Amino acid sequence: MSKLWQARFFTTVNHLRDLPRTTVPEIAFAGRSNAGKSTAINILCNQKGLAFASKTPGRTQHINFFSIGGAHVAMHRHDPINMDELECLVADLPGYGYAEVSGDAKNHWQRLLGDYVQRRDQLAALILMMDARRPFTELDQQMIEWFAPTGKPIHCILTKADKLNRNESINVLRQAQAKLDSYVDEDGEGFPFTVQLFSALKRIGIEEATAKIEELAGLTGGDDAPTPDESEEA
Repeated sequence: MSKLWQARFFTTVNHLRDLPRTTVPEIAFAGRSNAGKSTAINILCNQKGLAFASKTPGRTQHINFFSIGGAHVAMHRHDPINMDELECLVADLPGYGYAEVSGDAKNHWQRLLGDYVQRRDQLAALILMMDARRPFTELDQQMIEWFAPTGKPIHCILTKADKLNRNESINVLRQAQAKLDSYVDEDGEGFPFTVQLFSALKRIGIEEATAKIEELAGLTGGDDAPTPDESEEA
């Protein structure tokens, strides 16, 4: 099974000073508040309630961390994590893009997002979730521009691909890759940016996303699968 299935809640932070004092790679999920980020995390981790979507989109202003390694999610769920066996942290970043949030709260979480993606040494890659029908909004592009100077990979997951027909899917994927290829560094070299289609409803792109995330996190393979009554279907 995927090592992502081991994911367990690790900690939540609202200020950079409270970030985990770990040295393992971190993979961060970012995206607009309606891009399906929480649903995708839950499906990729094969758990129904790991990542929670706020009832009022855009209100969640914390970074939630989930651990990979050091514990098996389906067995002894509440036992402490063996930090010596911790392999990776998954960071669920606050969703962005809703105007209902107050100005002070929005400014706080924009600073939190920007500082985290630009300065966190442990951050190995960014998973950017975008609605396949409306990719690369102004805020999505701002996130890319924050992160690009680090030179680290971005993997874009175009969600809700089931809403597109075959030709639309082909065109969206081609246009998205062309957009990513347009980002270059000071020497004119491209960045390690990739993109794929994804649908939680039709379960499109799950294996591709899993393989890419495990590659970016440096995870080396699966573990013994849990028994059926221990595993939660996403």
